[in-house]
Amino acid sequence: AISPTLAIWIGAAVLTVYVMVSGVRGSAWTAVLKDFMILFVVIFLGIYLPYHYYGGIGAMFTAIDGAKPGFLALPDRGQSATWFASTTLLTALGGWMFPHIFASIYTASDARTFRRNAVFLPLYQLMLLFVFFAGFAAVLQVPGLTGPDVDLSLFKIALQTFPPWFVGVIGATGVLTALVPGSMILIAGSTLIAQNLYRPLARNATDASTGRLAKGIAPLLALACVGFTLYGGETIVQLLLIGYAVVTQLFPAFFFSLLPNNPLTRAGAMAGILAGVAAVAVTVVGGYTLAKLFPGLPGPVQDLNIGVVALALNLAVAFAVSLAGGRARRAALP
Repeated sequence: AISPTLAIWIGAAVLTVYVMVSGVRGSAWTAVLKDFMILFVVIFLGIYLPYHYYGGIGAMFTAIDGAKPGFLALPDRGQSATWFASTTLLTALGGWMFPHIFASIYTASDARTFRRNAVFLPLYQLMLLFVFFAGFAAVLQVPGLTGPDVDLSLFKIALQTFPPWFVGVIGATGVLTALVPGSMILIAGSTLIAQNLYRPLARNATDASTGRLAKGIAPLLALACVGFTLYGGETIVQLLLIGYAVVTQLFPAFFFSLLPNNPLTRAGAMAGILAGVAAVAVTVVGGYTLAKLFPGLPGPVQDLNIGVVALALNLAVAFAVSLAGGRARRAALP
């Protein structure tokens, strides 16, 4: 009944109001309900859809391979096995680098709660297997989806499979699934700007004024997100991978800071982060790939995720600047 664009604006408005009213603890309690609902809905869809349309999970993959030969295999170039492996590495390293992951830690009642969650969180990721099954079920049942429209595959197959009341259950689960990380991202982003950029410049800022500023920044960040969604021209997954490529540039500085003797200086760590982020930004905005920039490289190297290449550049710059700074300090000693 309404256009996707209007739905996006409504979703952004609801999310913004939710963040400004509920705060981080509201997100934490919503996550409890969300997790119960998503476990039920995702596992049910991942099992029911393949059996309903194909007679089983194995039969589903057989049907897809017959209708689209080679669809289930990674291509030889482009998003090849090299790209897949490097992307997996990138997401593994960057999984804990997102600021909203750190922010969610503050909702834990004590350190043991956080440690327990860290143990069981990997098991929670097994749920993604059923997400894949539901997605593959839509390949032949919802044909013709290309580009950003592939994000609508679950919605469309649900509409043609289930009665309206159950589509509502799926929709409600989707709302909560988006609301929890979306609210944490808005909270973390607005808080970082207010606390880390504004407060050092405004020496007389109080906790109350910083909090009010953070609430005012949240709608502006939501508008930026809407802009990327409407005009980014990418699927949700592609936008997420770009985010991982950027945020993983924090990993070297974070990792080496945990060592008893950090080999990176402050200037070196900062230079590495800036070099890595700049490399990602230039390639993404300019539409460059390693294949375009260095056509003489071997095929597997050209297919590396650009975020991993930026990470290598990050490390090289960080160590070079740190070593240069160390020599300069030693030379200045009497």
